Amino acid sequence: MADIILKDESYKLIGICMEVHRNLGMGFREIVYKDALEVEFKNNFIPFCRERAFKIEYKGLILKHRFYADFIVFDNIVLEVKSSSVIINSFVAQTINYLKASGLKLGIIANFGESSFTYKRVVF
Repeated sequence: MADIILKDESYKLIGICMEVHRNLGMGFREIVYKDALEVEFKNNFIPFCRERAFKIEYKGLILKHRFYADFIVFDNIVLEVKSSSVIINSFVAQTINYLKASGLKLGIIANFGESSFTYKRVVF
């Protein structure tokens, strides 16, 4: 069985997401959860970058539009924040695109839209 990549970092990140959900519950727009996550990251001294832009290369050219990942956490995890009734395939595809663009290997889709916090690890 393969090792879980970034296990400790993922565990901390999921714990922080659970803390945000425990305090806010479901029903807010994504931006509210992003703001709360930013507070928790700062309070827990977790390195992060919010709304990080990634260039997209096509046939040797850089396209004019960028991908904006919600967060890059610990310099190596893409965190995609959602407030939806379920995690759907298009969220996974979006996260894979962020991983391709960034060169990172792990993405986490954090869904705050259900009565209990849910997440999905995406490895690329």
